[in-house]
Amino acid sequence: MTTTTSTQLFVGLGPLDRELVDPYLAENQQLVLDPTEEQLAVAEAAIVRAAFTVDAALLDRMPTLKVLARTGVGTDLVDVAEAQRRGIPVVITPGSNTVSVAEGVFAHLLSLVKRLPTLTCLVRGGRWNDRGAVTVGDLEGATLGVVGFGRIGRKVAQIAEAFDLQVRAYDPFADVPEQYRCAGIDELLEASDFVTLHLPLTAENHHLIDKSRLAGMRAGSILVNCSRGALIDLDAAHAAMQSGHLAGLGLDVFDPEPPAYHPVFDHANTVLSPHLMGFTDRAMALTIRAAVEGAVAVLDGRAPAAVAAS
Repeated sequence: MTTTTSTQLFVGLGPLDRELVDPYLAENQQLVLDPTEEQLAVAEAAIVRAAFTVDAALLDRMPTLKVLARTGVGTDLVDVAEAQRRGIPVVITPGSNTVSVAEGVFAHLLSLVKRLPTLTCLVRGGRWNDRGAVTVGDLEGATLGVVGFGRIGRKVAQIAEAFDLQVRAYDPFADVPEQYRCAGIDELLEASDFVTLHLPLTAENHHLIDKSRLAGMRAGSILVNCSRGALIDLDAAHAAMQSGHLAGLGLDVFDPEPPAYHPVFDHANTVLSPHLMGFTDRAMALTIRAAVEGAVAVLDGRAPAAVAAS
C-alpha cells in the first residue's frame, strides 16, 4: 500500500453512487462527484461511466491524472491511445456483468419466442378470444447461434444448454469448443433459429448484420443484440421484419444512445430495453468495485486486473 498521507482525489465522470465506491478507498483517498475545474486539475484517478466521453481535451484539464477506470469493458468513448500516450492506464472491468447480460439475452429471447408483448396487449385489451391467432414458440430443440464467444458468449451457451437448445458459435479470435464451432458467421446464420451478438464494435464489423446477412438467416428467425448497437443495420432489420423473414428483434443497445426514433421500434415483434441488461444492482456493484480496486492498484504501484488495449 502507498505510504503517502496526502489526499488522493478520485473524480466521478458520470453518475456514481458514493456508497458503492467509498468502501474500497483508503483513508487518504477521497471521491468527488460532479467535480469542479479545480478538482479535475488535481485529480489522480477518475471513475468513468459508460456514456461519458474522455478525449484529449478532457485529459488536458486533468494534468495530474494517473489512472482512468472505466465501469465496463467498452471504450468507444474513451481515447485509450491518447491516455496511454500520456502514461495513463485505462482500467476496465471484464466479467462483472457477464451473468446479467447473458440473462438479459434470454429475457429478450423468451419474450419474443413466447410473444409476451403481443399477448400482454391482447389480455389488456380484453381480446381473450383472439389468443388462438397468436403463435407461441419454444426454445427446446431449436438452435441458438452465438456470435462472439468471450465471457458473455460462453455464459449464454451454458444457459442455452439448460433450455435444451442446440448451440452454434463463431468467433475468429476466441477458442470455441468443437461441438459449437462454425467456420464463419454466414454458416452460423444459416444454421440458427435464434442469433445473439456478443462482439466489440470495430470498423470491420460496423453493420455486421446487414441486408445480405439478414437474407442469409433462416426465415422466421429471431435476432437479439445486447452488445453494441452499430452491429446491426436497423433499416435492413426493419425491412426483414416487415417481410416476415425476421420474426423477432430484441435490442438492448443502440447507435447512438439514446437513440433517435426508428420505425422498427413500433413493430409488434420488437422488444426494446434502454441498455440496462448489464446494469442490475448486483452487476453495478461488482463493476464499480472492480473499477475502484483497479484504480487503487495503479495508485499503489500494483498491476490492475485488466486494462484496455489501444
